[in-house]
Amino acid sequence: MLKSLEAIELYRQGKLDSLKDIVWLKYIAEAEEQIVNLERVDSLQELRNHNPVLQYVERSLKVLDGLAVSYWIKDLVEETLVWSETAKGGTLRQRHRWQEEGINCFVHNVGSAQLYRRHLASTTWSDEMDSVPQDHTRDISEHKTANNQEPEGESYNEGTFTSVGRMADELNGAMDIYPARFTLVHRLIGTHGLIGQQIRGEVPSSANLPLYDIVQEGLLSPEELERLLLTLNQCIIGAVSKDLWENVRLEVQELIATICSGMLYEDWSMQERLRRMRSGPIARGEDFEGEWLRLEKEAFCTSRLELLKDITFWYVESALQTFSFEQFAKIMLLAAGSGAIETLNHISFEPVMNSIYYDYKGIKKINVYKKRIIEKYLTGLKWEELASGTAAFGNPHLSHCLYRKAHLPDTVFFEFNFSPAAEKLIEFCIEAEKSALYERAVLMLFDLFELRRDAFDRFHNEDVYLSQMNGTADYKAVILEHITGSKVLDIGPGGGVLLDLLEERMPGVTPVGIDISSNVIEALQQRKQREGRRWEVLQGDALNLKHFVEAGSVDTVIFSSILHELYSYVPLNGVKFNHDTVAAALRSAFDVLSPGGAIIIRDGIMTEPVTDIRRVRFLEADGMKWLERYAKDFQGRMIQYEQLDEHEVHMPVNDAMEFLYTYTWGAEAYVHEVQEQFGYFTPSAYAEFIGRTLGEGATIEVLRHYLQEGYTEALQDRVTVMDENGAVVALPDSTCFIVIRKTE
Repeated sequence: MLKSLEAIELYRQGKLDSLKDIVWLKYIAEAEEQIVNLERVDSLQELRNHNPVLQYVERSLKVLDGLAVSYWIKDLVEETLVWSETAKGGTLRQRHRWQEEGINCFVHNVGSAQLYRRHLASTTWSDEMDSVPQDHTRDISEHKTANNQEPEGESYNEGTFTSVGRMADELNGAMDIYPARFTLVHRLIGTHGLIGQQIRGEVPSSANLPLYDIVQEGLLSPEELERLLLTLNQCIIGAVSKDLWENVRLEVQELIATICSGMLYEDWSMQERLRRMRSGPIARGEDFEGEWLRLEKEAFCTSRLELLKDITFWYVESALQTFSFEQFAKIMLLAAGSGAIETLNHISFEPVMNSIYYDYKGIKKINVYKKRIIEKYLTGLKWEELASGTAAFGNPHLSHCLYRKAHLPDTVFFEFNFSPAAEKLIEFCIEAEKSALYERAVLMLFDLFELRRDAFDRFHNEDVYLSQMNGTADYKAVILEHITGSKVLDIGPGGGVLLDLLEERMPGVTPVGIDISSNVIEALQQRKQREGRRWEVLQGDALNLKHFVEAGSVDTVIFSSILHELYSYVPLNGVKFNHDTVAAALRSAFDVLSPGGAIIIRDGIMTEPVTDIRRVRFLEADGMKWLERYAKDFQGRMIQYEQLDEHEVHMPVNDAMEFLYTYTWGAEAYVHEVQEQFGYFTPSAYAEFIGRTLGEGATIEVLRHYLQEGYTEALQDRVTVMDENGAVVALPDSTCFIVIRKTE
């Protein structure tokens, strides 16, 4: 076992006396701040209960311990690994002192190299030699010979420690001459992780040129350096994920070979670097090249990005990967607007990363409240303003900020600043997520930032919702029997299942999904790219379709399980649960239809006669409490019930069914489902409403209703539904299917 792993094991056993002699372990063990890339973290709470830096160092050492490599390589890599994360350690007081002394605690490879150099400067040679195994006091070339692990003719020369690439300075108060072992380790710490970061586009190609200086200075041959760097990077990347190492191994080998050969090559263009920074979204289906070309046509100032060509970016993918490419590009242009950018080496998005995540039910999630607000803010920024560096703040409750710290003149930090009122309101939304206050909390937040609250932005259960929408494919297939013409609009396409069916079963149809939610559109665009789909999607308002598609150009408009959400969520003239909203949606669709075109509706229905009474017996102990809570929270109308005993009630049939639609979904979905009214017309009332709304130019060709499959099975062990006299009866129809033809 490596000596460093033995030291960590002693520390974990509570034997702390050794810490004073093992400086790197002392620094890491005393860490009081959580400085970690959140990209691969699953739970922030679990993160707080551990020392993630020590865990990472330990994993990297275990990778090294399991490799069959030469002793001199293992020696150098071990020393590099134990020191390369030290700038993330230290107590708060100690870190503050380090920063005052010029240690870069925020660019960890630079800061760790500075700490290592200072450690050498404060340690006498005899002390340093006593702190490592006896073999280490000999020249590395002797190790090779003694262990018979390297070919003859390879050497490891000692050198003068005067500079280490671009980042080296004279050692303050230190000796002028160091053995090659320490020179090499210092160089490797200072470039720690940069090969992986170059592959991700986060650093310019030139950032790794100091490694070739090792060959130029005669410290190692190209072949020796190549083997050393390959081992080191396997430990660095393998400690993050074994699968990640296997995925990037060949690219790492190729890049190392290029560095060690000293081949002259140009830095990648900013377009290529940004493409690499978007590897996550691209893997999920982002059309990077297509989006780049689209933005160029919209006056995206690509030349201004060249100001960032020599910059190293920190935490960029972790902080920004869930934003669209357009939003990402705007953030990059904002970063390019930082003052005196020619003096910068680093731009850190760590403040954005740390503020954009939080735990939801124990799992790390994007803070969608903040994300939606930032998206609105970025949408308001004009390309012309970004090109000139004059982008103005769009809301008094949110601004972007680029700032430097006095002791770090070459580093800029990017941050989105929320006002105290906005921060408190966002905290309130998070606390209210599982209560009836949620709706009010979200509305206050959206009012503060002039955002529209709509049915399609379900925040945390968006993925589940889209999956459930896709699960209704069997019902939606019936819609295809009534499709007219070649251009079809699917309003509120959800996960895209109907778009898929149209594409696969009706090759002559051009399917277009329209949704008001940016995250639904983004998810569909990514899936379209990932799966090579030919359907299209547009972000638009169902109440104003003629603003997004040409009037008279559409043959079929489909509202599948959408109108009840518009009815429930979208206020018209300040009123929700409003039949006028449904009327506006139907007129909007009618306006864009061609003569002979059709509107297809699949949605909730109320039963007739509305005076029927149902007797509901709860088979679960908490059923009555569910009803009491629902009657209090539901805003669509007053829910009436007469309690007969602790488990039974009398209810109007439509109040009973409206409650049972929410009861079916369970506690997880309650906070959302209680906001929706599924049935808003009886069949006869729906027919009369359509005639009154669309006039004589519309004819109802189909109007049927049925009980959607699944409700009976979902409720059979939870409630018994009876007529007024106690006889068990079937559930009434839940869903309607309507086809409206435009006759003129």
